[in-house]
Amino acid sequence: MSAVMTGFTNTSFKLAARPFGLPKDSDWLREQTPVPAPGDGELLVKVRYISLDPAMRGWMNEGKSYIRPVAIGEVMRAGALGEVIASNHPDFAVGDIVEGMLGVQKYAISNGRGLSRIDPTLAPLPSFLNALGMPGMTGYFGLLDVGQPKAGETVVVSAAAGAVGQVVGQTAKILGCKVVGIAGGQDKCDFVVNELGFDACIDYKRGPIFPGLAKHCPEGIDVYFDNVGGDILDAVMARLRLHARIVLCGAISQYNNTTPIQGPKNYLSLLVNRARMQGIVVFDWADRYPEAVTAISGWMREGRYKSREDIVPGLDAFPETLLKLFRGENFGKLIIEVT
Repeated sequence: MSAVMTGFTNTSFKLAARPFGLPKDSDWLREQTPVPAPGDGELLVKVRYISLDPAMRGWMNEGKSYIRPVAIGEVMRAGALGEVIASNHPDFAVGDIVEGMLGVQKYAISNGRGLSRIDPTLAPLPSFLNALGMPGMTGYFGLLDVGQPKAGETVVVSAAAGAVGQVVGQTAKILGCKVVGIAGGQDKCDFVVNELGFDACIDYKRGPIFPGLAKHCPEGIDVYFDNVGGDILDAVMARLRLHARIVLCGAISQYNNTTPIQGPKNYLSLLVNRARMQGIVVFDWADRYPEAVTAISGWMREGRYKSREDIVPGLDAFPETLLKLFRGENFGKLIIEVT
């Protein structure tokens, strides 16, 4: 029997069944187990914050993807950060703050692969799961390397008040672009315009977005950063400019479908406008993450960049908190604080 940490009990959420539509309580197994002591070359992390991301819904499905699905009975995959409380690893010491795929649990054993030490003096810790974490890397490299915006161009981003949307819009403004967001609700639209500095924001909950696109993008759209898919993607494609670029990051409107996924109906706009649509997966830029962290943390210190998190206390709230993503109820990057 492996050694355990006396007095420590882990709480974890494991995938009990593959969801059909929105995940429900019976799709999860909440389990409490003793915390193992780290073996040779391992470390033990006390998790402090867990990132909840739309991609998690895809990880629950069986089938080929850019990453293997979470297995039935496995701790749910999630990015998280925490403190090293025991270590037999030469590269990590007790007290280090680390970030990686630690899962939806209170304690995590790691062999160090995929873990990064973070510098808590750069920004508040939740920022390392937001602007300085996977969402920040996604927005930064997706916009710059795939969208390739130029000063003076018009950039549109959906889910503009979300974690990735915040990064895309603020980065595009720093580059001298006109930025139009799409978000759900007046509060979110006011936030991205008044706090983040977007030029305009269209509230999709008030009705079709095409009139707003025509108003705010009278000469068309040069770059569209898509986080939602569905009808919004079709509406944007009708306003593309010549040689426009679409960055296909996510399709949260389709993730919980119980019918076939809705593809773009207006795809001939790509042909007419000689436009390009390219999918992105953030892991492709893993070796360049420090570049983005340096740039974004610098903008934050200069007061040119803001990071908003929606932090929910308590690991036991995980199943219901995850659903906030798909109901559009989160305001900023959704994070669980493990208490």
